[in-house]
Formats: sequence, structure tokens, C-alpha cells
Amino acid sequence: MSATILVVEDEHAVARGVQYALQQEGYAVTVARSGEEGLDFASHQAPDLVILDVRLPGMDGFEVLRRLRQTGSKAPVLFLTARDDEVDKVIGLELGADDYLTKPFGLRELMSRIKALLRRAYGDLADAAGGRVIRHRDLLVDLERRRVQRGQRRVSLTATEFEILRHLASRPGRVYSRRELLELIRDYEALDQDEKTINVHVSHLREKLEDDPAQPAFILTVRGAGYAFAER
Repeated sequence: MSATILVVEDEHAVARGVQYALQQEGYAVTVARSGEEGLDFASHQAPDLVILDVRLPGMDGFEVLRRLRQTGSKAPVLFLTARDDEVDKVIGLELGADDYLTKPFGLRELMSRIKALLRRAYGDLADAAGGRVIRHRDLLVDLERRRVQRGQRRVSLTATEFEILRHLASRPGRVYSRRELLELIRDYEALDQDEKTINVHVSHLREKLEDDPAQPAFILTVRGAGYAFAER
């Protein structure tokens, strides 16, 4: 699954050029034309990275960043400044921006900054088209290194828990019966175990992953059928 990037930019030509360049690199891109629109999207969709113009109509980039950090978002933020203004840069960095670029900028430099920020924050997520990382909201599943994160928090899973999560998250929305999941983890569990074993593993997964295990946002129960991973 590709990294998701939010571009908050009111200049149409700049926003369109950045969006096209990012999409060519394999990233999933959303463009917001105002600070209010960008903040609303970021608060509800949790993008992996935000490109944020300082000078926006209405709510400016500084206020967007301040409110974004207040919500607990740790997504990397790359500020775009209209001029070589040290004050803008200092204020942005003090508010929690991770990097900045001064307009006009080259797309090659922009891509280099983005990849560096993603790599610093998420490791292999920087490889947008690699397929080695599954991302949903602030949950990251690194398939190669068998690591799981919620935001900046590492989540420790057993081998069985990781396999269940891997199968579910690899196909969001696809319903797996308990018997199917039991067969898929046969290298980790004996097949003669009762299917209710899956219930126990899923319960442990939810305790480790979910904000409220009683109302899961990632691993959903499909009554009478089994379990499914939430669709984006």
C-alpha cells in the first residue's frame, strides 16, 4: 500500500504540479485548497506526510500545524514558504514542522526531502510502490521486518498474532472465517485446535492495537462469518 500524502496549497498550478509528480512516484495524494480543509482531512484520515503552505487564505499554515500537533498527529510536515524568510522557517520548526522548502523549488529536491522524511518516520514506507508495508491510518505493518507500529509506538506481537494480522490487513474488507485463519497459520498452531483459538488471538491483537478493543477500528467482527480488516 502506497504512502498517503496530503498537499495543502491554494495555488492551483503548484498544487497540481506537486500532485502529479507525487502520483508518478506511486504515492496516494490528496489536495486541500485551504487550511480548514486540510486540517479536517488530516484529522480524520491521518495521512503519512503533510506538505503545508505557510501562506493560506483564512487559517494559515502555522495555525494548521499547531492544531494538527494538538490532536496528537506525529505525521512529518514539510512547510512551503513563499520567500526566503528566516522568521517563517523558525516559527514553523518551533511549532513542529520537520522540514521546509522555499518557493520556487525543484521537484527533484521535493522528492528527495519527502523520501527522507518518510524514511526517517516509517522506514520502508519510503518505498511507496514496494508493497512491503501495509498502512491504515496510523497503523503500520512492516512485512519484511515483521514489525508493527501505532504511530510512533512499537507493538509487540507473537508470531501467530502477526500472521493473522498480515492475512487480514493484506486484503481489507475480505472476510475470513475462523477455519480459514486457523489453516493459514498452520505453521504456528496445530490444526487440531478448536477454531475458538482464533477468537483468543484476535482478542489479544485488539488489546495491543485498538484504542478501544470493545469498539475495534482495525479488526472487525462480521457476525456469523468471521473477521475482516477495515477498509480505508
